Amino acid sequence: MADKIKVSLLGSTGMVGQKMVRMLSKHPYIELVKVSASPQKIGKKYKESVKWIEPGDIPENIAELPIVSTEYEDHKDVDVVLSALPNELAEDVELKLVKQGKIVVSNASPFRMDPDVPLINPEVNWEHLELLKYQKSNKNWNGLLVKNPNCTAAILSMPIKPLERLIKINAMYIVTLQAVSGAGYSGLPFMAIDGNIVPWIKGEEEKIPKEINKMLGKFETGKLKSSSLEIHPTTTRVPVKVGHMGVINIVTNDNVDEKEVQKALDGFASLPQHKNLPTAPKKPIILFKDEDRPQPARDLQYYDGMAVTVGRVKFEGNVLRLVVLGDNLVRGAAGITILTLEVMKELGYF
Repeated sequence: MADKIKVSLLGSTGMVGQKMVRMLSKHPYIELVKVSASPQKIGKKYKESVKWIEPGDIPENIAELPIVSTEYEDHKDVDVVLSALPNELAEDVELKLVKQGKIVVSNASPFRMDPDVPLINPEVNWEHLELLKYQKSNKNWNGLLVKNPNCTAAILSMPIKPLERLIKINAMYIVTLQAVSGAGYSGLPFMAIDGNIVPWIKGEEEKIPKEINKMLGKFETGKLKSSSLEIHPTTTRVPVKVGHMGVINIVTNDNVDEKEVQKALDGFASLPQHKNLPTAPKKPIILFKDEDRPQPARDLQYYDGMAVTVGRVKFEGNVLRLVVLGDNLVRGAAGITILTLEVMKELGYF
């Protein structure tokens, strides 16, 4: 146990927190030793504090852990703090821990667009972790802060990364079909979504272009210069439990070869695959040639939800269309947090 990375988890009883608990319970070298939740739960055992909705039982090695506070004293003896806190709580809690010297890897939105904070989707932009070499001095922080992207941006950016290397993108028009779990366990009333589609999600259409462009940016001389892709998203909520889908239409003047596009998507791999990291999918993009795939009911399970699936690749006129699907709770949240930590270990950032 001595060589394991010891971590604590903020927001451990929520949907994303539970995913992290389950994924970390059998991790080969990351050990979850502390769990935190709302103040009224402090001191209770995890199993007494959580409304467990994950498949199977609460992992035995986590069930008996006592709930601790978010204060530094309760986390000073761990190597890294992972955060699945709600956005409205995350900024103050995480910043306090970072200023006091903790490394925090967070799924929450505050600081995602801060120029000194890396926004990491490991296969897409692991190189941006180099910002951490400058973050302490620029911010006058004692610790480090790393952010994950919005779940939809995390999923969409995966196929966009190899495509922006292959073709010149003039503009992108994206329509998302996002699962209700993206709003949290009790975030959307049954009567509001059953048999219905809501054609707007607060804040999503502003986040997606900014976050994708930051992830696709270039790191130069200690600073990150965001990309400037023209991205026009329309975000919708659909009556699906899990799985965010995006219909991407890329406008280009290039003469696109569909087979070359499929080859680029199917063969995409990055540092997490080259280093065979535990949470990394062997193939981050699963390509379908069937016209009726991908589907949330059939295609979220690949590599335990860490792969995204892509289908309906078609070039017509000057538009390349594809459909992408990913697990918003795993690839878009819990799993990406854990994989980011694995990359940080591999690169020696703690």
